[in-house]
Amino acid sequence: MRKFAVLLALAASPAAATGLEIDVAGQANGTIKIDLLEEVAPNHVEQITALAREGAYDGVMFHRVIDGFMAQTGDVEFGGEGGDAAMAGMGGSERDDLEAEFSDIPFERGTVGMARSQDPNSANSQFFIMFAPGDFLNGQYTVVGQVTEGLEVLDAIKRGEGPNGAVIGEPDVMREVRVTE
Repeated sequence: MRKFAVLLALAASPAAATGLEIDVAGQANGTIKIDLLEEVAPNHVEQITALAREGAYDGVMFHRVIDGFMAQTGDVEFGGEGGDAAMAGMGGSERDDLEAEFSDIPFERGTVGMARSQDPNSANSQFFIMFAPGDFLNGQYTVVGQVTEGLEVLDAIKRGEGPNGAVIGEPDVMREVRVTE
């Protein structure tokens, strides 16, 4: 049923839907392609695509990676190359935080969601990609997209350690993030 809901959401998207191509470098090397769900989370998609077009995501690390759960990235304030790795995950962008755009789309393998603090209306630039289903996130985090190609690249991203999944040493990075139409 969940996969059916995701397929319906993707089928409802226009043929020329907006997407992202993320070139990953590090332990993983390759491209992850994502269809963004403008009808589901228009404000979040606008923010992500604006940051990508500005080049803000280029060189940003995957700072929190939990095996069997998700890979988190997008801290354009602290997560870039040469940034303070100890602070990665604490920042956002110069743009305003966003109000939640919750939906009925479930968190399945390859689902892209917006990271936030305890405040549901605190998402800014960070996002995460699911390695596996995470039903406990359903209705609690904004779904913004779905991986359409490159799950093998996602699976190869360097895992973090401990319960918070902090990546030690050299994390994988989003070398370049492009918006597709």
